[in-house]
Amino acid sequence: MAAPHTANDRHRVVVIGSGFGGLFGTKALRRSDVGVTMLAKTTHHLFQPLLYQVATGILSEGEIAPPTREVLSAQQNAQVLLGEVTAIDLEKRVVTSHVLSRETETPYDSLIVAAGAGQSYFGNDEFAEFAPGMKSIDDALELRGRIFGAFEMAELGANRGENVDHLLTFVVVGAGPTGVEMAGQIAELAHRTLKRDFRAINTRTARVVLLDAAPQVLPPFGAKLGAKTKHELEKLGVEVLLGAMVTDVDERGIVVKYKDGRVERIDTVTKIWAAGVQASPLSRTLAEQTGAPLDRAGRIGVNPDLTLPGHPEVFVVGDMIALDNLPGVAQVAIQGAKYAAKEIDGRIKGRPPQKPFKYFDKGSMATISRFRAVAMVGRFRLTGVIAWLMWLAVHLFYITGFKNRVTAVLHWFISFLGRGRSERTATEQQIFARNALALLRHGASDLVSSPGVYDAAEAVLETSRRAELEARALEEARLTDEGKRGVPVDEDSASDADAGQRV
Repeated sequence: MAAPHTANDRHRVVVIGSGFGGLFGTKALRRSDVGVTMLAKTTHHLFQPLLYQVATGILSEGEIAPPTREVLSAQQNAQVLLGEVTAIDLEKRVVTSHVLSRETETPYDSLIVAAGAGQSYFGNDEFAEFAPGMKSIDDALELRGRIFGAFEMAELGANRGENVDHLLTFVVVGAGPTGVEMAGQIAELAHRTLKRDFRAINTRTARVVLLDAAPQVLPPFGAKLGAKTKHELEKLGVEVLLGAMVTDVDERGIVVKYKDGRVERIDTVTKIWAAGVQASPLSRTLAEQTGAPLDRAGRIGVNPDLTLPGHPEVFVVGDMIALDNLPGVAQVAIQGAKYAAKEIDGRIKGRPPQKPFKYFDKGSMATISRFRAVAMVGRFRLTGVIAWLMWLAVHLFYITGFKNRVTAVLHWFISFLGRGRSERTATEQQIFARNALALLRHGASDLVSSPGVYDAAEAVLETSRRAELEARALEEARLTDEGKRGVPVDEDSASDADAGQRV
């Protein structure tokens, strides 16, 4: 079905994605005479840099992923539609999205594509079954279940006298910012937070391994900060294995091959994949219709004003673009989306085009553990507590919503100054739901009925069930009103009451 216009006769802007690019692009149009429709496959705006804190029990998912509708509730010219975009027709200017077999077609006059990027396994997608990535709330919750579940299973096995080394070994693949932050927090978790909580195992003996095929940690930060980060990780007890390429992953371990040809298998149940990204498949869709080139990571080549060749009404921003060697960081998406919104507004008002997009680098930061971080701001290279405080301030500033900022500060206080982790709940559903859904032919769509399907037999069953529930409610009310709660009941009256309920 086609979505209704957002406003009568107004310029229609469709924004694909609810990440940094999508949200900031939508908000930048709040004073423009346009109708904005945001299409996203989730109902929240994800602050992705803090996903690892959800996975390790510091923050809750709600603190880094507020509802998009709530964030945009005061913006009268914006509406939000749930759905994964599966097609874009540039000639007809229509975007097609799906959710649980429901299809929606949304027309546009201008389009901002900010669909981001997913995890890349470098052609070995089968690794994902045993080594989840770190790109979504589902990923973080699954990893939380796997990490805390590993300690629980180790305690159980140790009580039975079993070898539990494979359960107390955690391997993080990828020595970029996400991998460094994840490895550091797992080490803190094992060596500090959980050290008093178990009886049969000593969590301080847990092995945390960070590996990468690259020759250094944090390559974008330069050799000096990379070496400093490696040293700090090793002080925490993290084993840093460089020049180690992953060649195989299974349920019980991971196989790595070193530059000298040596092959090693690491027995581990918990593997975390933080290496490599792949642009949204929408990049290929757009490339096929415009002839724009794609790089190895699936990013699409765009014009200097972030538009597609031959389609000035279509802007692509963030992790999806290949332009001037821009990094895949939040600031590129934010600045690009604001640039696109300003250009759309300017066209409507008849202003001349802007100069080509120019990215302003505000610096890069990565936290290693509590009180340890590295920061690169212009020519300055900072480490230690000062860098860590800068990291706290910057991330607090970009968390959406005053309420989330306050609760984040409280949880940081508990976790960093004390030993507590407020979000340690883990369930089997968190761990296994992703793989269970993958077994379904059409994913979650197989679990719901198709639109418009109606079974008369279900209606009869519903009527019968309703009568049963109403009778039960009347009986519960009678027992309370007559004061018969806790009063011994003789067998004859109990039989009569049961018979009455069955009727």
